[in-house]
Amino acid sequence: MRINKLKNDIQRPGGLFMLLLFLQWHSLVAQLEPIGIFDHHEDIGNPKLKGSSVYNKEDQTYLLTGGGPNMWAKMDQFQFVWKKIKGDFIIRATIKFVGKGTNNHRKIGIIARDQLTTDSRYADACVHGDGLTSLQFRQNDGDSTREVKVSSFHPTEIEFERSGNTFTFSAAPFGENYKSVSKEIPLNEEVYAGLFICSHESDVTEQAVFSNVQIIIPTPKDFTPYKEYIGSHLEVMDIATGHRKILYSAPNSIQAPNWTPDNKYLIYNTEGLLYRYELTTGTISKLPTGAVDKNNNDHVLSFDGKMLGISSSSKDRSTIYILPATGSDKPTQITEEASGHSYLHGWSPDKKSLVFTGMRKGIYNIFSVDIATRKETQLTDTPVLDDGPEFTPDGKYIYFNSVRTGTMKLWRMKPDGSDQEQITFDEYNDWFPHISPDSKWIVYLSFPKEIDPSTHPFYKKVYLRLMPATGGVPKNIGYVYGGQGTINVPSWSPDSKKIAFVSNSKR
Repeated sequence: MRINKLKNDIQRPGGLFMLLLFLQWHSLVAQLEPIGIFDHHEDIGNPKLKGSSVYNKEDQTYLLTGGGPNMWAKMDQFQFVWKKIKGDFIIRATIKFVGKGTNNHRKIGIIARDQLTTDSRYADACVHGDGLTSLQFRQNDGDSTREVKVSSFHPTEIEFERSGNTFTFSAAPFGENYKSVSKEIPLNEEVYAGLFICSHESDVTEQAVFSNVQIIIPTPKDFTPYKEYIGSHLEVMDIATGHRKILYSAPNSIQAPNWTPDNKYLIYNTEGLLYRYELTTGTISKLPTGAVDKNNNDHVLSFDGKMLGISSSSKDRSTIYILPATGSDKPTQITEEASGHSYLHGWSPDKKSLVFTGMRKGIYNIFSVDIATRKETQLTDTPVLDDGPEFTPDGKYIYFNSVRTGTMKLWRMKPDGSDQEQITFDEYNDWFPHISPDSKWIVYLSFPKEIDPSTHPFYKKVYLRLMPATGGVPKNIGYVYGGQGTINVPSWSPDSKKIAFVSNSKR
């Protein structure tokens, strides 16, 4: 009605003035519309050539176009996609300039500012067109900008973290480990934070694509794990490119997606129950498990996808059951709770046995159990934790993780437990080796060296890693805030090109 009235008013005396007012109002409203996960986008500092930002909902990418002579000295001009954030945060993105560019000092990255004024205090994670990477900052309004360089050249993966007044910029080319620098910068508790681009030329605009963009609100320092939980994202990733897509977000803890071999569903657990996410429609439905209703994140599909094995604490101890992959009101119990905790991790390719982590005589080791006879066979015998056993599709090996060297590393052995050999060797704590359906790759989760190697806790900055099944140097394909529940179970797509996993953020 307001627009129709203005159209009529244009026909009256002074109508041109009214038209100009309408156009200004309409431009302002359009500019303040949310874009993706951010609140707004706009130019800072009134650059000669106006910028723009476009969000592609299908691939969850942001295309930024921006001008401006610089973001340095005492005045900034750039295109800014922002959200107001209070307190600690982590923002990460995969970045790529579009085209060769005009000036080697064109800039893209992630920034946090007190105000939207051109000379505001700020801190940013900045990547230049020539590959220079630095944490830039202005400590007081109107001051000149300063920087701390990061020893990462031409990074594609960037992460900007605030913890109190400490800002940390981490950067890496895809596949490599982050390199980081930190700086104390006293910004407001609530800041404008988001993505930016600056052309470094008044008469030129530049473009960049930001993908895998996430705003993560981490757990507070007084957080109690296993009693408190934060929100979750169900994601899929292309392993060749690292491109990620969030399929579903929940305010509570969802964990451990399985990808069904028919390519129709992801199965995950939350609050003791199992659910199926339909990949074509996004429909979520409960998978029936009857009275077995305290299921954990150790649920595994048989190789043909017809059966599902689950671990449940519906009784006093974690116990293994099997049921059809479509669900059942009466799952079949396989292990006895009196024997001790049993956590399922794998089926044999012939569906005749299961491999699991079992606490027997107060120690966790790896066991197999014959489904028909319920007979258990101990496969490892160490005084420390062995976990995460999984058969290869050809049945020749079982891969697992063990802390027997003092750091949690990946190992493999023959199905009878013989010929145990270590296959990862760096400083990280590695968990849950998952072999691709084509038997060419292993994907696994790496925790930082600082954690207790016998734990795989929630809510840490972790790497999803890929290595050839025949051995070799691993590379990072995912830079994730997660951990426990992220990729506990096999989650490869049937064509061995993608994986499913869970990341986390406080809502």
